[in-house]
Amino acid sequence: MSGKNPKDELVGHIPALRAFAISLTRNGSLADDMVQDTLVKAWTNIDTKFKPGTNLRAWLFTILRNTYYSNRRKAKREVEDVDNVFTESLAVKPSHDGHLQMADFRRAFVQLPDEQREALILVGASGFTYEEAASMCNVAVGTIKSRANRGRARLSQLLHMRDDEAMELTDEATLAVITASGSTSR
Repeated sequence: MSGKNPKDELVGHIPALRAFAISLTRNGSLADDMVQDTLVKAWTNIDTKFKPGTNLRAWLFTILRNTYYSNRRKAKREVEDVDNVFTESLAVKPSHDGHLQMADFRRAFVQLPDEQREALILVGASGFTYEEAASMCNVAVGTIKSRANRGRARLSQLLHMRDDEAMELTDEATLAVITASGSTSR
């Protein structure tokens, strides 16, 4: 193997992995656990399953995504916390930045189906191309485009936004989720 050791680059991807995990789980504690599981899986399999010269970040996001869906399947077989008493005690509440629109966005975003939320995070906030996101999700490019477009349309509807109306958000990644500018192929 020539060049940098991909193990040396893992730490640099932690913030993006955590953001993606939080967008999927909506729970900081679970997100941290998922990121840790992802890093352990990546570390133990990087020499045998990662192809040098390919996109390490996309490979990590794929592991995290697969971990999330595996955990969801497993959770369906477990007893749920029906009234969320236990879950709420574990949740880490995000710090409030004082912007009502951000709070409105968060409430609307969590109402989207998992697939639409995932597509918007991958092509919007995380900056992956439609092709990369489709590969990570193991679906056709058109499916990712459709999920992202339906997600944006639903967000606009939930936020009662007109086509010509701009939402004032301080977070560039969040803004990229609701606009099509972050989703063009590179």
